[in-house]
Amino acid sequence: MPQKRKERVRSADRKGGIELLLTEHIQNVGDQGQIVKVKPGYARNYLLPLGLATVATEANKAMVARHRQRQEELAVQKLKALRQTAEKIKDYSVTLEANATEDGHLYGSIGATDISKSLKAANYPVEPDMVKLEGALKELGMYTVKLQLHADISTEVKVWVVPTASSIR
Repeated sequence: MPQKRKERVRSADRKGGIELLLTEHIQNVGDQGQIVKVKPGYARNYLLPLGLATVATEANKAMVARHRQRQEELAVQKLKALRQTAEKIKDYSVTLEANATEDGHLYGSIGATDISKSLKAANYPVEPDMVKLEGALKELGMYTVKLQLHADISTEVKVWVVPTASSIR
């Protein structure tokens, strides 16, 4: 019975490089979906057996191109939705209650997490790391707080810090 020979990975050029399509991010090699040239031994002994890469055939390249196009379309839709959210948030104001002294100093402080929770309660998807405070709010009053929803999209929201009903005498 004839034995099957293992299919070999052949080098693509004279310098010994082979084109692979990375299925995962590999440090110092490339990102997921990127086509890279590596030495045949590195491909044969490490990348291919561990499933970190696949041979860059024309079908695989076309599939990656379609996937990238879909990802770009989704990114455009996400940016459009974030711009609409930014426009809505601009007209919204947050009112937060806090225990305060008679002079208007808070016993605690209002931070990004508190502002984020209040915006989430009003159905605005704002995470605490999107709230850009120069420092915690420690006094009663009205503040204008910057929100960075995306690298290109920022807006502001008005935050009212008022005393709780129990701290008013």
